[in-house]
Amino acid sequence: MKVKRKIVHIDEDKCNGCGLCIPNCAEGALKIVNGKAKLVSDVFCDGLGACLGHCPQDAIHMIERESEEFDETAVEQHLENIKEKSGECAAVQPHASPRGCPGAQLKEFKKGTAGHRPSEAGPSELTQWPVQLNLVPPTAPFLKDADLVVVADCVPAAYPDFHQGILKNKKIVMGCPKFDDIEHYIEKISQMVKVSGLKSIAVAIMEVPCCSVLSRAVREAIKISNANIPFEEIIISLRGERL
Repeated sequence: MKVKRKIVHIDEDKCNGCGLCIPNCAEGALKIVNGKAKLVSDVFCDGLGACLGHCPQDAIHMIERESEEFDETAVEQHLENIKEKSGECAAVQPHASPRGCPGAQLKEFKKGTAGHRPSEAGPSELTQWPVQLNLVPPTAPFLKDADLVVVADCVPAAYPDFHQGILKNKKIVMGCPKFDDIEHYIEKISQMVKVSGLKSIAVAIMEVPCCSVLSRAVREAIKISNANIPFEEIIISLRGERL
């Protein structure tokens, strides 16, 4: 059934076929055909725009038009087909982004494993990858029933106790409301709440005015999703103090 919804649109006159958009679509909805990026099928596009911002030619935009509804089951089968054709083993890379660079592959790990060597500040509390909001799909397995913290990019640099004081026992997505599309943030976080059943959301921002936009975006996303979940706002000063 066709519905009017947001979906990817590619300007073929601008597209040069570089393929940088491909690894940033976790659903495998994009493909290079005859030197141009193409939408494989409407049902594979979730309309959240994770591929936006990765096109050096500004050829990818979101538009609203009639299309088939997003089909998560069809996406899962599509990704399995891609893995089979490329010779990848699903047991080894169960959440690898199709044709993606290693940095975009979804990973979850436990504290105390390799890469979590203790330091004077304590062990790393990071238990997932990636962390950038634009790279984390709402269906990421590590988001399921998670306590999420949405962090402004500058916070970990300013706050010395970030891992123990903010990140501990939480999953994380990061972004900058000054440079990224805030409407996209709202849509994506609301989908995370709906699809993953998040238990709570905290937002960690700097005291500067532009950072408050991120807090408002998270509040709006919770409102849109009609979820009744705890919300916490953490504000860090420019001198690294928790206000």
